[in-house]
Amino acid sequence: MRIVITGGGTGGHLSVARAFLEEFTRRGFVCAFIGSQNGQDRMYFEQEERFLQKDFLETSGVVNKEGWAFFKALWRQMFAFWQAFGLIKNFQADFVFSVGGYSAAPAAFATLFLRIPLIIHEQNAKIGRLNQILKPFAKLFFSSYLESSPIRFYPVSERFFECARVRKEIKNILFMGGSQGAKSLNDFALTVAQDLKNAHLKVFHQCGLGNLKHVCLEYLEQGLNVGILGSEEEFGEIVAEISIKNAESLQRIAENWDSKGLVKFDVILFGFSKEMFKILNLCDFAVCRAGASSLWELCANGLPALFVPYPYAAGNHQYYNAHFIEQKGLGFLCLEQNLFCDVLWDCLELARERIAQISQNLQQECAKDATTQMCDVILAHYKSKRA
Repeated sequence: MRIVITGGGTGGHLSVARAFLEEFTRRGFVCAFIGSQNGQDRMYFEQEERFLQKDFLETSGVVNKEGWAFFKALWRQMFAFWQAFGLIKNFQADFVFSVGGYSAAPAAFATLFLRIPLIIHEQNAKIGRLNQILKPFAKLFFSSYLESSPIRFYPVSERFFECARVRKEIKNILFMGGSQGAKSLNDFALTVAQDLKNAHLKVFHQCGLGNLKHVCLEYLEQGLNVGILGSEEEFGEIVAEISIKNAESLQRIAENWDSKGLVKFDVILFGFSKEMFKILNLCDFAVCRAGASSLWELCANGLPALFVPYPYAAGNHQYYNAHFIEQKGLGFLCLEQNLFCDVLWDCLELARERIAQISQNLQQECAKDATTQMCDVILAHYKSKRA
């Protein structure tokens, strides 16, 4: 079979695209990718050899644009539509698989015009504007939140399942703002760090690469012992700016680190890590955004969380993602403007009362073979229509 995967813009969309690429290629299918020159599409897939061909079109989001910016973005989408039309036709795709985002628009609409089956995976509890338009025309529409979805599990990397565990107590707290960091979460972590130390709780903090030096210096000013998970270059830039007095409170953690080597630190700080599955395994509670991929990775790992949705996410979708988990009694939700120290302490107290049950039930919201199950449904549907 020949399949075009389209969509992206953000890591959430692209991680789903990668999960399906792995499953499609495992089954011997030939895959192509159509994305955007903007966003993170190139970073994820430009060097991806499992795609027979990759095309990154000049597109940008149309939603929330006004005036000339709106017409410019719309013109780019229209021009990209004709490019995608030719690419899909020449590739002779059996179907097109969309993971949403503005990157998906040209190829998705071209698919409809070519009368090729369109299959959609929606990551968020609140359906995006593009997928709202396309949903009636899709042959299959997958969502982890809709009762009508053929499969209601989210595609999560096996590594998060392999490192999963049922929490019994709370000793390590993770603050996670994504690869770019989140200023409000960084500031909040710095505010409560000393109190967490006094309560014998260790902090793991993903602050974003651009914030690493500043956040580290702030922790050191509080007299906390900080371990840096990062490159020698990143560590060297920090060391160059600290005083002799603080130098003994800072240390780089080697790449082959294990949990025993982290005991002496009050804070384990990092900008970005490719081993988040290992870090999640060590933590017992998280304070984080509510992007779809992060939310379901936490679920797969059995890690309870206080979700603080990014207030400017399109359609406020992070709020609805977090609300979905909160309604099940498996997590906590706090708007950014309401995030105060007392909120964290209240959530920790409530979580402690039934943390094992929450942790266990979170894992039941996910399936290790979710991508396989969805591919089975796709193939069964495709064969039934061809019969």
